[in-house]
Amino acid sequence: MPTKITTPDDPALAELCERLAALSSELDLSGRWPAEQLRLCGEYGVFEWFVGEEYGGQAWDPLMSTRGYLALSAACLTTTFILTQRTGACRRIDTSANESLKPELLPALARGDSFATVGVSHLTTSGRHLKTPLLRAERTEDGFVLNGMSPWVTGGPHAEHIVIGAQVVEREATCDEQILIVLPTDLPGVTCPPHTQLVGLTASHTGQVKLDNVIVDDRYLLAGPVAKVMTQGTGGTTGGLQTSTLALGLSRAALDFIRGESDKREELFTPSDALERDWEQTRAALLSAIEGAPTCSSEQLRTNVNSLVLRSTQAALAAAKGAGYVAGHPVGRWCREALFFLVWSCPQPVVSANLCELAGISE
Repeated sequence: MPTKITTPDDPALAELCERLAALSSELDLSGRWPAEQLRLCGEYGVFEWFVGEEYGGQAWDPLMSTRGYLALSAACLTTTFILTQRTGACRRIDTSANESLKPELLPALARGDSFATVGVSHLTTSGRHLKTPLLRAERTEDGFVLNGMSPWVTGGPHAEHIVIGAQVVEREATCDEQILIVLPTDLPGVTCPPHTQLVGLTASHTGQVKLDNVIVDDRYLLAGPVAKVMTQGTGGTTGGLQTSTLALGLSRAALDFIRGESDKREELFTPSDALERDWEQTRAALLSAIEGAPTCSSEQLRTNVNSLVLRSTQAALAAAKGAGYVAGHPVGRWCREALFFLVWSCPQPVVSANLCELAGISE
């Protein structure tokens, strides 16, 4: 049994990352769910980082978690992305007012005996412009009846529970209130169509979860009914500093490759050195923000990280030459994965800034 990781400086973290990196190319080519990678995370105690000690976790603070995520995402972005969705579910449960549900679900999640994920994008980005909510909740005497679908759920077919959000409807009229509720996936009416084929991270098995007259008991309610339910408690900070962390981790993988090549090819040293300085400055800005002393806005940080992950992965491809363009080479995968950060919960000001940079326009 591997030694459990208890700090970001633990040698066991480097050992786990080495094992994840060795499995990452096959994962990308096959598109299979990373069951072995997640099993390893459980054995090394990664799931414990994000759960309170009273439920068998280690309760890592935000700075420790960020350093852990940086290492893991450099090794395997797909596995780490799945982990963020799992962690988001754990934190929504842990920070809710539903005290009876915490001891029921969190110990198994800390041990890695069950898998949970989130389905909330339709409340924050997807479908907000639609007249009819994508997922609707109608009050019953003992709970809610859910109808509709959540469009972007990671690992839905593999989850025992999904922390899902829905818009409350009354007599077929939508009101301003929303709920956040734990959905047991074995309830009648819950289905997961085949997952979406993505440019990168297809093995995350991200796709729709459909609900047809699904009755969920009140005891699973985490928050609401209330307006803007996503502002209640804390989750995985999707689209915020966590997203920037994963992008920076992917950049690290690309820069390590370039640095290795520069040891053999002198012409790579100058661009490698420049990108390294950029990475160190961006990492310092990220950690300052995590510690509550930001040196720039979160949008500016995300803009800088998006720029860096695109430039560093493409620089790695240029350094790899033709070999990097062959399917199965990690550099080609990193280039595709870097595109994910242009669309994953990317605020419009960040999109605009990245577009201006790509167009060569100075803002």
